[in-house]
Order: sequence, then C-alpha cells, then structure tokens
Amino acid sequence: MAGHETGTQTNLKRLLAPRHLAFIGGRSMAKALQRCVAGGFTGPVWLVNPLHESLEGVPCIPSIEALPEAPDAVFIATNREQTLTTVAELARRGAGGAVCYASGFAETGAQGEVLQSQLLEAAGTMALLGPNCYGLLDYLHGSALWPVAHGGKLVDRGVAILTQSGNFAYNLSMSDRSLPVAYMASVGNQAQIGVAELIDAMLDEPRVTAIGIHLEGLNDIPAFARAAYKALQKQVPIIVLKTGVSEIGAELALSHTSSLAGSDTLYDALFQRLGVIRVSGPVSFMETLKAASCGRLPAGPSLVALACSGGDAGLIADYAEGNGLQLPRLLDTQKTGLAEILPAFANLANPLDFTTAVWGDAVALTALFDQMLVSDADAALLVLDYPAEDTGERPECDLILDVFCAALKRHDKPGLVASAFPELLPASARERLHTHGVAALQGVEDALAAWSRIAGYRQQRDILLARGEVALPLLPSRASQGQGRLLDEWDSKQALRAHGLPVPQALVSSPATVLEDADRLGYPLVLKVLSADLPHKTDAGGVALNLANRTMLQAAVQAMGEQLAARHPDIPFEQLLLERMADAPVAELIVGVTRSPGFGLALVIGAGGILVELLRDSQSLLLPTNREAIHAALLRLNSAPLLQGFRGRPEADMRALVEAIEAVAEYACEHAEHLMELDVNPLLVGATGTLAVDAMVRLDSAAV
Repeated sequence: MAGHETGTQTNLKRLLAPRHLAFIGGRSMAKALQRCVAGGFTGPVWLVNPLHESLEGVPCIPSIEALPEAPDAVFIATNREQTLTTVAELARRGAGGAVCYASGFAETGAQGEVLQSQLLEAAGTMALLGPNCYGLLDYLHGSALWPVAHGGKLVDRGVAILTQSGNFAYNLSMSDRSLPVAYMASVGNQAQIGVAELIDAMLDEPRVTAIGIHLEGLNDIPAFARAAYKALQKQVPIIVLKTGVSEIGAELALSHTSSLAGSDTLYDALFQRLGVIRVSGPVSFMETLKAASCGRLPAGPSLVALACSGGDAGLIADYAEGNGLQLPRLLDTQKTGLAEILPAFANLANPLDFTTAVWGDAVALTALFDQMLVSDADAALLVLDYPAEDTGERPECDLILDVFCAALKRHDKPGLVASAFPELLPASARERLHTHGVAALQGVEDALAAWSRIAGYRQQRDILLARGEVALPLLPSRASQGQGRLLDEWDSKQALRAHGLPVPQALVSSPATVLEDADRLGYPLVLKVLSADLPHKTDAGGVALNLANRTMLQAAVQAMGEQLAARHPDIPFEQLLLERMADAPVAELIVGVTRSPGFGLALVIGAGGILVELLRDSQSLLLPTNREAIHAALLRLNSAPLLQGFRGRPEADMRALVEAIEAVAEYACEHAEHLMELDVNPLLVGATGTLAVDAMVRLDSAAV
C-alpha cells in the first residue's frame, strides 16, 4: 500500500470524499437520495432511471451517459445481471467508486463466483464496494450510499466502522450510545475493496480517530497486517470484534503444534503483533470505540477519579483494580486544598467522593477539580448519573460536566465521564462531552474496561514499534500440496541443526550394530526406533531412556522390538537412533511451526513434554518474527516463572533458548514454500544451553 498510488486507490478516495453522487434504481433509491440530502450532503445528487421522468418528486436521468459528469460515488440497486452492465458503463464514464447492493454473487457458489469475476473485470480501476453489501455511510461529508434509514448524523471527526454484516451496521447506527461515526462501511463480498483497503484509505483522513472492525474472518491477512502497521504508525487504534471463535482442526493433526494453534489463536497472535485491541461483544466494542473516539489518548493507566457518592467511589476502586488501572494516592497538598472545599465528613482519597455539598456551586467545583487534576495521573475520570428530566436537577449535572471539561482543558489532561448505570447518561450530556473532546461512557464497569484497553494502547504501541516485528511483512499463505512426507527424527534434527538448533550427539544404528555403536558414542544413552512412519514413538514403546551400560541397552533393544511387533507389525524394526542422554532441564518447552489457511506459517512456543496438550500453555507468533518478539512471547507463558528461577531453581539460559527458537523460525522461513508442519518437543531448557531432544518435520509432496 506504500509508494505510488494506484488508480483504484485514487478512486477509492473519491468514493470516501465525494463531490457528487448518483443513485441507480427505482423508488427506494429516490428515498435514499432524499435521505442523503436531508442528512447534509451539499453537492449535486442524481437519480438514474430510464423508465420514469421522476420518482418521489426526484427528477430522473435516463442513463449513465446522460449524467452531467462522472460521479465520484454511486449506489447501484439493480439486479445482479443489470449490475454487471451498470458497473461497466460507470467505469467507461470515469466514475470514482460504486456500491453494489445486489446479492447472488460469490456467496451463492460456483456460478456466482463467475459473475463476481465478471463484475470485477467490468469495474477496472473504479473502486467497487460489495457486492452483497448495505453500502457506505460517510458522516464527514454527508454521503449516505445506503438503501434504508440510518441513525447517524454529520460529525467533525469520529471513528470508522467496517463490518461484514449489514444488519450489524444498521443496528449500530440506530444505537443510543452517541458514538461519533465518521464512516460506516458494510463490506459484503469484498470482491475488490476489502477491509485492508478501506483501513489504508481511511487512515489518510486525519479526522478518523479510531477504526472499529466487526468480522468473521479476513480474506487477505498480509494486506490487513500492512494496513494495521500503518495505523500503528499513525497512532490510530484499531478495535476488533471477531465472531466465530471455535477452533478449526488441522487436517493433519500429527503434531502437538497443530492442536495448540487453532484459527482463533492465530487471530489473537495477529492482533497482538499489530497492537489491535480485541473485544468480546457489541457493548465493549461500542464503549472502547467511544473511549478512543476523541483522539486524545492517555499516556498510561493511571487515573484520578471523582464521584459524588461513596458507593460509586467503591465501584471505581474495584473496577480500576480489576482492569489494571492505577489510582495514585493524593498528595498532602491536595488533601489540604480539598479539606478547605469539602465538608469535614468527606473522605479525602483517590477515588474521591466529593459528596453533593458542592452541587450547583461553580466556584467550589472549579477549585475541587483543580485540586484533583494537579495529579500526575495520565487521565481524569468523573462518574455521574443524571436524574430523570422531570426532577429539574439536570442543570446541576450539566454544570458539573462544564466545570470538569474546563478543568481538563486547563490542566491539559485527557478525561472521561461514565455513568454507573448505562441509561443514566442522557444523549444531551453525551453530546455535550463529545463537543469538548471528552469520552462519554455508559456503565462504569464497561467504561473502566474500555478505558483500560485504550490506556494500554499507547504504551503497547511504543513497545511494538521498538521491537520491530510489526514491520516484517507476513509470509504469504500457500496451500500445501498433497499429504506430504514426514522426515524421520534423524533427518528432521539434521535439517534444523544446519540452521543452528542444538541437538544431542547421536548415531543412526541398527539392532545388529547397536552395542558397538553405543561404545563409540558413550553412555548413558537414549534409544529410539527410527522411522518416519512412527512419529509418536513414546506411545508405541519406541523410546528407552537413561541406558547406563550394555546390559540395559541390550534389554531395551529386545523389549522395543517385541513391542513394535505387537503394536505396529507393519513397521520394520531396522533402524535405531542412539543419543547421548541429556541432563535434567530447568524446563521443557515445545517449539513448532504450523501452516494454516490465510495465515501462512505460525511459530508456536509452549509448555512441552507429555503435558503439552493438557496444560495448553502456549504463545503463537506469525512468521517472520525476530528474537525480541520471541523473548517477549516466552515471558507471556504461564510457565514463564520456571525460566526465571522459580523458588530458588536455576534461571534458564534465555539467550541460548531464544537463539534455539530463532533457528526453528529461520528454518521455517527458508522452507516456507514446502513446510507443512514442524515439532520440536521437548526442547530441554538448561541453565547453560538448550537442547532439542525430539523433532519432526513434514514437507509437502512438491519438496525435493
């Protein structure tokens, strides 16, 4: 997306900032045009219909050729066959972009896919949103390329929302939450313009303060990663509500790695790499977007907080702690100043219950907020619930908000206001706050959770940019060819060893020569059956550990042959692997690589050994990655204390461990075209050095 702008990108910008609009269709389009004009669009707007002179009082233009000029943005509401013809005519005329409302394309199967390909060809470089989508609401310019009513209005700045569900977009526009929306796009089939392209273009509009995405999945993950990196550089938070969290089982679930890296786990890895904030539901999506919508992001997690009741102050304290927000103690000078303003029974603490004694007193409220905002805290929070309008008490609440907003500006501090109950912060108050650039959040529990996500964003952003992994282009996703072939343990280890992975001293042997080979290698030893057809050797009795002498080795060979014959009579007992027995480790890890549709290759690091799937303590990194990201992933493991000298045990050699994992990642990147999966389990982590004592590599059938 960087570099010279393409014709499609230029036309997409025309679609997002149109000078003139056209609606193509019947009576419903006449109504859509009227809504657009009523909503504030001031440029020329045309209705194209060859069968009528006017519809709903709107004059009709008989054809695209008869339009006064090529429109920047068009809404096409015709059937799918007519849509193809219309798109071709618009492209020839030089239109900027079009929304294709019609369904019946790729979402319907093979025939629809053919039609969608034809649609894409007809569009050429004209920007095409859809097909099978509700369209585009642009509240910066008043352009509503939308088939039905919507609940938004013009804004000076706000968030952009992209969704794969037209109904979700419709409902969000109708919600009573006062979210300032700059753009709302229903992306549909994403035949040409998808989530990544929209993010990239919308980031060039400085009035977009955050981007919210509601999706089931991404059809071009590397493109999304490039766009999200641009957002991180521009310090524009991306908030994602992703549905469909069930894991997709791997087709070839031979490796433990595959079982640890389901599709949703990899989405988490993608979002973590890019600094994308993931939320769990529509309310958290909305409130987190509101927290980010004003564009003034807090530098960190500390808050100075005020409420007018002890109960609300207690809620603030609990939810702040639960969300990792800090409430620094008041300075003695603050307490002295507050004592002169508040009654003697007031508890002078952060959060502060400032009681109702100062309600309606602008001078006292100003002095109160000035004392609290002297704090070095990153932001200020006010919890306030409005009474019913018929009480006549709302003006006092309005005064509190006005004085609070003025104090925030005076002290140059970002702030938020939250109600304890979602419905007790009315629209008038929310609009009042957003005018001042103060987030108006509904429900103190959701509010502090949302603020915590935004408060952590700037710090995490700085860490990610410094780490550098986010700047690495993701590997393209390739489909594996065939079932592939499994390398045996010796070949797997030798392939990885060539890239720097430490492995034990070893020899390939046979039942006939094993005793002589063992004498050359030296005891104590590990004995294993060597066969690509037996990837899980331990379960088949194909591993014997800590063999201290010839007698033990000879007994192990005999027992192993008998067990193999009983359990796997089709596997010949011909090759053995002899290895020097490793010392007891500080910890055991699994390191693997898995290939997943859309994601390319992912590196998985987790607690290893026989408990790998029971503990399911793992971190995934999409490839390529770097040593800084690997080190950070290790420290995120639940079992990370084992690497850091838990209860007096030795600390792990982190440098050697990171280098060993980096060797696996480098092998995977070099063989990305053919690697299907890879397992190193266990990787023995020592106080001095790291050793891979088992490994499995599967390459696709096209590999040489």
